[in-house]
Amino acid sequence: MKISIIIPAYNEEERIGKTLEEYSKFLRDKKKSKDIKDFEIVVVLNGCKDNTLGIVNEYQKKFKEIITINLPQGGKGFAVITGFKEALKRENDLIGFVDADMATPPQSFFDLIKNIGYYDGAIASRGLKESSVETSVSRKITNRGFNFLVKVFLFLPYRDTQCGAKIFKREALKNVINDIGITKWAFDVDLLYKLKRKGFKIKEIPTIWYDKAGSKVEAGKISRVSIQMLLAIIRLRILYSPFKGMVKIYDKMSNGTKKA
Repeated sequence: MKISIIIPAYNEEERIGKTLEEYSKFLRDKKKSKDIKDFEIVVVLNGCKDNTLGIVNEYQKKFKEIITINLPQGGKGFAVITGFKEALKRENDLIGFVDADMATPPQSFFDLIKNIGYYDGAIASRGLKESSVETSVSRKITNRGFNFLVKVFLFLPYRDTQCGAKIFKREALKNVINDIGITKWAFDVDLLYKLKRKGFKIKEIPTIWYDKAGSKVEAGKISRVSIQMLLAIIRLRILYSPFKGMVKIYDKMSNGTKKA
């Protein structure tokens, strides 16, 4: 099978090099041992203002499997969607994404690949008892609160929708790629919800996950991010209801809340 891994990157000059090194070497070993047929790593830079592009270009010289897309702007969701569309241009069997900080080590990402089986997708879950997670108490509370809201508003059964490591079969992605939105804090939820509505089956896999220094969600921003997450979930609930015409009104109201 051929694997495509999307790595969205925003100002990751201090961390992207190690991630590309470790993932590329690991996947080359898996290709050599015939655990996979081939792979590619698509790095999608979204409005970087540092030297992330320069570092990625250097690693491209070492690993021919690395592909670069440099977007002038856009959030993580937009970057991942762009990467998905790029990967779908080629005959990749499995297409997924992972965060640039290597909070998910290569072996844990490969666990998704080897355990996807007859499912249409596999997602890393920090909420399973078999998982090993190192993170702050505030982040644990935020993650659990967010997933509680996801269950209440959208009835998704997963214990963790936000872990930045997911992979899907080609046909599943093709069926939803043009319908996925780019809500900053609800991209993963929107993707999983679209797949569920179309009857695709997603499996949660235990993972190893490390909270990395320099995270885009630092401790001082937790409360503000929590509010943004709540607004994003409410917006999705409205979109998937008979009152979806009210989204424009809701957007105006929520923008006012963010500026307050």
